Amino acid sequence: MGRDVEGLTPLEPSPPRLSKPKEVAAGIPAVISTLSHGLSRMGSLASFRNFTSVNRFDGFDCPGCAWPDPDGHRTVAEFCENGAKAVADEGTRKRASPEFWSKWSVGELSRKSDQWLNSQGRLTHPMILRSGSDYYAKLSWDEAFDVISDELQSLEDPDQAIFYTSGRTSNEAAFLWQLLARRFGTNNLPDCSNMCHESSSVALHDSIGISKGTVTLDDFTKADLIIVAGQNPGSNHPRMLTALRDAKRAGASVISINPLFETGMKRFKHPQAPLELLGSGTSIADEHISVRVNGDFSLFRGLAKTVLQREALDKEFIATHTRGFADYRRTVESTSWGSIISGSGVNLEVISNLGAIVSKSKSTIVCWAMGLTQHRNSVAIIQEITNLLLLGGHIGRPGAGVCPVRGHSNVQGDRTVGINHNPSDKFLSDLHDSTGIIPPSKPGVDSVRAVKSMRDGVAKVFLSMGGNFVSAMSDTKATASALSNCSLTVQVSTKPNRSHLITGRTALILPCLGRSETDLTDRGEQFVSVENSMGIVHSSKGSSTPASPFLRSEPSIICGIASTLDTRIGRSGIAWQDLSKDYDMVRGLIEASIPGFEGYNERVRSDGGFYLPNAPRDSRTFNTDTGYANFRVHDISGATADTGQFLMMTIRSHDQYNTTVYGLDDRYRGINKGRRVVLMNQSDIDENGWSEGDLVDLTSHFEGSERHAPNWYLVPYDIPKGNIATYFPEANVLVPLDSVAEGSNTPTSKSVVVSIRGSD
Repeated sequence: MGRDVEGLTPLEPSPPRLSKPKEVAAGIPAVISTLSHGLSRMGSLASFRNFTSVNRFDGFDCPGCAWPDPDGHRTVAEFCENGAKAVADEGTRKRASPEFWSKWSVGELSRKSDQWLNSQGRLTHPMILRSGSDYYAKLSWDEAFDVISDELQSLEDPDQAIFYTSGRTSNEAAFLWQLLARRFGTNNLPDCSNMCHESSSVALHDSIGISKGTVTLDDFTKADLIIVAGQNPGSNHPRMLTALRDAKRAGASVISINPLFETGMKRFKHPQAPLELLGSGTSIADEHISVRVNGDFSLFRGLAKTVLQREALDKEFIATHTRGFADYRRTVESTSWGSIISGSGVNLEVISNLGAIVSKSKSTIVCWAMGLTQHRNSVAIIQEITNLLLLGGHIGRPGAGVCPVRGHSNVQGDRTVGINHNPSDKFLSDLHDSTGIIPPSKPGVDSVRAVKSMRDGVAKVFLSMGGNFVSAMSDTKATASALSNCSLTVQVSTKPNRSHLITGRTALILPCLGRSETDLTDRGEQFVSVENSMGIVHSSKGSSTPASPFLRSEPSIICGIASTLDTRIGRSGIAWQDLSKDYDMVRGLIEASIPGFEGYNERVRSDGGFYLPNAPRDSRTFNTDTGYANFRVHDISGATADTGQFLMMTIRSHDQYNTTVYGLDDRYRGINKGRRVVLMNQSDIDENGWSEGDLVDLTSHFEGSERHAPNWYLVPYDIPKGNIATYFPEANVLVPLDSVAEGSNTPTSKSVVVSIRGSD
């Protein structure tokens, strides 16, 4: 039947079933959902074992989000509904064995949905898709390593290979992965950060000298004001709702800023609190501000203007710890209220009232996620938020700071231990001193540039340590075509996904252990470590029987590739086989290479792990180009759509995590049995003569180019006029590859200009 080369998800035959959006997050429905996923996928005994081990001191880290665990204690069930889905998904009893791959051709599988592919179960054996074949076949691990080594050796330049990484990869595996890439001779280390929080990293490093947040979990109960902008905690970081609930009980005000008023920001019933389950729960947001898509910069500029007008400044902090205040003040004061109001879609009274609250707060936290990081002006937005906090001295103060809420469980840790396409000279020098390798100094490619490199025939080998690159990336057709242009693609995975179907001429699937599974070598039982959103490094140790005796850990797979390659080349110096068996040795290399990991093996074994240094938080030290926190000045900006067009943002449903789709229901938004939907303001539907459930086609527009996606069902929703929302990965086909954030090169998945017409 031939291989699919577009990577698109199949169309849906009927419109979704709609109900009223929920007003309360979690509660009894979350408990029922947790039990249902656990029992149906893992069974009762495995559900009990895994659910009582996840996020425990002596257990494994949830493979879902990177929200931190409490310091010093753990609750009976230290996980959320979506964490339970991730654990049950990994612990499923179903298997995608060699028999599965011999039954289904790649062409047939490409016409299945993402949810169907994921539901087929755990991978069990290394598999190869040979050139000219449409069926995967089993092969041995040694044969797989030989295929990879042959292809890497055949390259004329190390930069013809790309080493991609997902955020579920452990610190140990990520460090070994970058060591393999740099020993091979390339900094081509794109990762999922490039697609999501790269804008945060770039903005914060320039403004305050660190690419991470500056708050801890305890700060939430010390804050006066918490602003949650461009984020949906209820579906994407559900345990954050507990922190917001506790903050409310401690007296904090919580403000929601988002085009959609998500259920989790309305009211929350903690699943482990019986009185809350039976009662009305806790109101979370004191106020919701329905900002238009990409109107956030204008809104935060308006808040800064109000703070300056009220002279609500920490003048001592500004004078002692910052630079650039005078220029910033002039720019803000010269910004007209008209441009602020039109840019944000929020009226002056609302902005002024919120500005007054910000002015009175003695300790403010601003949280955000991809709703702010995936626009053309994302770096400017985040620096404007940082500017606002600097005005009041809200950095390095208890209950105050910046809080970028990272997505996948170790996306922050991967970057800390060296997954970076543009590493610092110091990191490369320290890596040389600790390992003896001579790392390349030339910057590598990020995710967008990786696609272009493969598209243009420069890069020929694509190796992916986890993830689902074709579904995660923007411009799905371009990404799929680029991958298909490779001579070899390699996917280290736990379950089938669409990236196994969009391949180079030869493709390998290498099945790895999951977080919940025992990792046993001839040196004994091993554990790995991860870093959460607030800079805490802690251990993760699985205890379940592996899904197949043929699985290998990620460190073992990496070391197998590296050892085979070194043997072929006749190179020595790194004891790959020892590193694959003893992760203490890997952590020793990390400690020797990266500041902050002193005493790694001892400290990571303590309950809850340890905090990495955070100079702005710990000592109000700012390691920037000026040696101070920088007010960064930007002209007011925001995306716009022409008359008759709409500004589209992509979102997740409540039944998915990143590109993994667990089911077809979005319980909180009242959308069931369907994903190809367009959330649209009722007045926009009426003005165009459409009705609920109508089938429409979408076309995105960027610099004279168009991308088309047919057959989407209209869903009336409370969203600002002129804006629409669609689910990813289905809508990624509409996000132009060249439409990226200035400074971070992140795809602009949250501000895509589209036109809509009725389907034929």
